[in-house]
Order: sequence, then structure tokens, then C-alpha cells
Amino acid sequence: MKSKLPNIPKLLDRKIYKTGQTRGADDDDIYQNRVSRASTVLIPYSYYDQAIASLPTGEKFENGFIVLITPEEYFDTAHINSELASKGLELGKNLLVFYETRIQWNSHNVDKLGWSPAKSRTEPLKGQYVARVSATTSTDEGEKIVRGFRSTKNKGAGIRVYEYASSTTIRECRYQLEALFWLCKDSIAVSIKNGMSREDTEIRRSAILAQATEQKLLERKVLQDSRIINASGFSICPLCLEELPGDGYFSKMEQAEGRGVHDLTVTQINLFHVKELRTGSLNHKPYNVGWGHHHCNVVVKDSGIEKALTWMSGVIRKNREAGLFRE
Repeated sequence: MKSKLPNIPKLLDRKIYKTGQTRGADDDDIYQNRVSRASTVLIPYSYYDQAIASLPTGEKFENGFIVLITPEEYFDTAHINSELASKGLELGKNLLVFYETRIQWNSHNVDKLGWSPAKSRTEPLKGQYVARVSATTSTDEGEKIVRGFRSTKNKGAGIRVYEYASSTTIRECRYQLEALFWLCKDSIAVSIKNGMSREDTEIRRSAILAQATEQKLLERKVLQDSRIINASGFSICPLCLEELPGDGYFSKMEQAEGRGVHDLTVTQINLFHVKELRTGSLNHKPYNVGWGHHHCNVVVKDSGIEKALTWMSGVIRKNREAGLFRE
């Protein structure tokens, strides 16, 4: 955004900024926690061809990639090194063996192989493997195994490949998402309520909508066909299709009585991917990002809108048949 424009409320600015970051990850996860979508991507070997094919023509992953191959794939596949070489992959260069189970760890002992855990996200990786094996009580040697990318400054090997977006795409999505906020009926009143003057609000709104239009990010028919705005041009939730209230971007979720937590940060309206994020597609992109209700996001999860609607239809039908649902 141009620096000369009036600032939007901090909470909204932060919400839009975070759309360019990946989801959270635990300390012992192989993934990085809340980093840019343009970071190094981790690609399961079985999805390598799909992942590369999902990139726009002529583009590469901005900060490179690391392919993770299972011990079974690496040790039990005949002529594996020739197969890898044909794809431009090499152990320790852009590919690591990823241990996730105790059986894998015991069957292909890294100490006997003389291997070291990887230390770098860029070529060369300075190691041949990475391990995230859960603890178990079934044996005397059932401790948790976390090897590679575990230091404070180097925690996590990379991001989930389906969460990737280039820096340019991240910027375009942020423009579009702010524009969609301004397409809420009460966006001006809500912005004033949250600290902006009316003059600054009108300047910012007009400028962002104009810039988004210039960048071809506000094609009304495309947005409508994508379930992001309605026929009247207002922002809607992609699942339930209700118009979104601007206040929902700032209001925290209501909590059940007796089950509230003091540090809840989840707001009523959050980033919504119309087509779900999945391996083999790069779906964090303009016209596939919108805003939606938190509870609608929870319903859709990673299954996608169409599958969620089919499931919901079945639930309603069964309840009607049982005489337990009345409209």
C-alpha cells in the first residue's frame, strides 16, 4: 500500500498482513510457524511432479524447495538414485529422507549410514535426513526423536507446499482483501468507530478501490461467480452467502458461558479460501481469497465448499426424515 495513504485501523491492517503468512505449527513440527507464504516449501516426493506442475509457467519457488522422501521410497525403490536424478533431485542437495515412525528409524539407522541431520534450507542442505518421531512407551528406547531444524533460529524446515504464494501474489491478495473489506455496507462507519476520521476513511477507501480496479482485482462478475460478493456488490461469506458486517473484522468470537478464555484472539470474520488449499494446486491467489465467518470456515475445513454443502444437505435430509428438523 502507498505510504501517503491514511492508515487503516491496526487490527485490520494486521489481519490483512497475516493473510500472507502460513498457518501455525508446533515446535516439534517439520513446518515453520507463521512465516511468509513465499518461504522454502516442503514437497512430499510422491507429489513432486504435481507440485512443480502447479507453478505458473516460467516461475520457480522463490526461496527454493526441499523434497521429503520416506525411508521406504528411498531404500526400497530399485534404481532410486537414477529416478531422482532424472527429476533433478539429489540427497543432501534438495532432497531429504524424512523419518516419522519408530519402525522407519530402527529399520534404517542413520548412525550406521553415517548420516547427519540437515541444517540448511538452501542447497546444499548440509545433511541427508530430518526426523520427527513421536515418543512411545512400548519400548525402553521410546523417547521422542527430533533431528534437524530444531534450533531457535532455524526451527522448521519449510512450509507446506500448498500454502505457497509468490511475493507478487501475496501483495495482490492483500490489495484485493482490503478492497473486499471496503465493499462491506458499514465499512466506513466501522472504520471511524475504530479510530479513523471520516476524511481519512473516504480517502483510503476511494484509493484502495481505485488501485484494485486498476490492477484488475475487482472484476465484479468474477468475484460474484467466486462466491466472494453478491449481485449488489457487497462482500459475502463464500459458504453461507450472508453479507459480511464490517464490525465482524474487529469483534472477537462469542464464547460459550463457563468455557471462555481470557486471551481469545479469533475474530468473527477471517480469511477464507473459496477453493481449498491442497497439494497439487496453489490456491492462495486473487479471486480465490475472500472473507468469511469463522464458524463457516470451521465447517468447510480442508474439504472445500462443495463437499461441505453436500455433507450439510445430507445432515438436513436425515434430520427431516427423522422428524427432528423443522424450518
